[in-house]
Amino acid sequence: MSTPWFRRLAWLATGLAFCVIVLGAFVRLNDAGLGCPDWPTCYGQVTPPDDPGAIAAARQAFPGAVIEHHKAWYEMIHRYLASSLGLLIIALAVLAWRNRRRPGQPVVLPLLLVLLVSLQGALGMWTVTLLLRPVIVTLHLLMGMTTLALLAWLALGVSGFALRRAAVRNRRRLRAWGLGGLLVVAVQISLGGWTSTNYAAYQCLDFPTCQGRWWPPTDFARAFRLTAEPGVNYEGGRLDNVARVTIHWTHRLGALVTLIYLLGLGLSALRSADPGVRRVAGLVLAALVLQVSLGISNVLFALPLPVAVAHNGGAALLLLSLVAFNRRQWPYNEGREARSS
Repeated sequence: MSTPWFRRLAWLATGLAFCVIVLGAFVRLNDAGLGCPDWPTCYGQVTPPDDPGAIAAARQAFPGAVIEHHKAWYEMIHRYLASSLGLLIIALAVLAWRNRRRPGQPVVLPLLLVLLVSLQGALGMWTVTLLLRPVIVTLHLLMGMTTLALLAWLALGVSGFALRRAAVRNRRRLRAWGLGGLLVVAVQISLGGWTSTNYAAYQCLDFPTCQGRWWPPTDFARAFRLTAEPGVNYEGGRLDNVARVTIHWTHRLGALVTLIYLLGLGLSALRSADPGVRRVAGLVLAALVLQVSLGISNVLFALPLPVAVAHNGGAALLLLSLVAFNRRQWPYNEGREARSS
């Protein structure tokens, strides 16, 4: 088995990844994504400029930039935490490699996470240098969620959460349910990210209708065009009302599909012979109810910041519950893990 230190670091990294995602949502919803116009420094410094001399130097180096001290700190704290997560993942990879001959020690996944977090750092840089281009910001969110999911998968596996026995009644059917649930939630998170990065959350402030209509005017071609104009600052959004309504309405339809699918998954899994599966199914249903409630609250209360940030955290919790559900379906074979290492 892996060492206690490896298990502790895996759980610590998972918790930190969750915090980074929630803080990233806070930064984005405060329009602080460009709080520092350069990367990895902030106005050429390790910390945001705060004394008159540093502010004067920053204005000279970045003419035309509006220095908002609180937004710069939001952005830099997010970068500090993300960098700490990267160091933790590197430490996991080093420990995994050193213990690669130990039975049950995962090696491939920790090394893959190093590559993933490196790409995530590059996306963080491009988020700033490409001026919040929606496709880059959305990919940055998805890569963060993927990192969280893989860290949780790793931590659950080395903690003995995965099954070690050969068979569970209805396991094959539940595997299909679980993989489908991950796909549905991944698509819905993508739609949520696209809604946020295109500033479309305010377009429909009534519920369940949108601008008083059950099916508002739509323009899917413009709403989901991935190409962007070079050199354009996308803070505040660039799309017209119809395109933004289309994005928002599609996200709502995706929420309906997610609700129906995960209700089916949860209710089906509650009949499993495995008590662990039943417990995780309860977590999936609880996270689903929480997330749907937060989404509706965002609409009814006009996107209050705490609720909007919690909605992003709820998406991460829903993803984590599905990772746990899927991890429970796949037996943990110590011999195979050891040979693959």
